[in-house]
Amino acid sequence: MCLALPAQIIDIDFATQMATASVDGVKVEVSLALVDDVKVGDYVLVHVGYALNKIDEDEALKTLALFAEAGLMAS
Repeated sequence: MCLALPAQIIDIDFATQMATASVDGVKVEVSLALVDDVKVGDYVLVHVGYALNKIDEDEALKTLALFAEAGLMAS
C-alpha cells in the first residue's frame, strides 16, 4: 500500500525544482519535478520525496485531521 501525505510548501528553490514542505510541523525536502505552478503556501500530496499534485487547502486539512484522529499524526 502507498500513502501520500498532504504537506504545505514553505520555501521553493526554482533552480533545483526542490521545495521545503511542512508535514505536521516537520520540515521535509520534496521534488517539484512532477507538478506545475506550485507556490509558497500551496498544499501538495507528497510520496517518497515527490510532490505528486496540488490539493485544495480544505481537503489537505481534513485529511490531516483524519490522520490525527486515527493516531497517525501528532496533532
